Amino acid sequence: MTQAAPIRRVLDHRPPALLDIALGLAARAVPTLPLRAGKLPFGNCRLCADNACGGRPVMKTAGPCICPGVCHGWAAATTDTHTLTSPLWARAWTQAQAVAYHPGGAGLTVVDLDNADAVAWARQCLPATRTVPTTRGEHWIYRGAMQSANAVRPGVDIKSYMAYARWLGPGTGTMAVLPDAVRGLVVKMPSPVRPITAPAPAGGGECPHRVPAYLARGIAMAEQRINEATSAVHTTVYRTFLAVLSAHGQCGCLTDAHVGRLFAAAQAKGETVRHCTDAWTNALTRLGL
Repeated sequence: MTQAAPIRRVLDHRPPALLDIALGLAARAVPTLPLRAGKLPFGNCRLCADNACGGRPVMKTAGPCICPGVCHGWAAATTDTHTLTSPLWARAWTQAQAVAYHPGGAGLTVVDLDNADAVAWARQCLPATRTVPTTRGEHWIYRGAMQSANAVRPGVDIKSYMAYARWLGPGTGTMAVLPDAVRGLVVKMPSPVRPITAPAPAGGGECPHRVPAYLARGIAMAEQRINEATSAVHTTVYRTFLAVLSAHGQCGCLTDAHVGRLFAAAQAKGETVRHCTDAWTNALTRLGL
């Protein structure tokens, strides 16, 4: 027997082993998907390439379109064994290097601690829960789902809805309920925005935008517009910010609470705090504020 024969047998058994892991997770109602080299999801199929099927998913659960392939990243995750073992997925499993799962779809949240400092912070500030060792740190897994966000603090990402996490084993410890301390990491105020000085209204009267109902309606409409976006979320967020600033940016009636509501709506759609801040700043710049 040649030296290469045992290696070939190991490689031949690798895809079924990963598929067995995925099927085991699916049996426990954990949506899974294969990852290729670099811990990356497989690219969309030809029918879904370049958002031909209607754009990236914006819902919190999987199933963005009728395509049965391994498409749309985290949204491809499934618990359907027929899909996992279908011919359309066979090639992906052959090339797969790891298994991932959609935490939000399983009602879970993963606090991804990327280095020793982040792990030390979690041990000091977060309730103990199930932990899974990673290459550079740990995954802390809680019962309960929330919006995902990257870089909520140095070395810390939140993976739940609209995200995937690599499966690295069941971990150790008792899984705790998702605490407010973790939820609070995502509800962050935007970076300070340059104050807007209100010009004196003509005739010395009070600014009409300060009428509570007018402003409240405007903010609520802006939140609804972001919430209802089904594609081009980046563009929708920017245009919504631009519309709000066009109407209320020069009278000084916007408060940090109003801006925080808009940012929260955008983050619920998967936008990061950085993307929100960039969109807000770009809108200010375009309006000359």
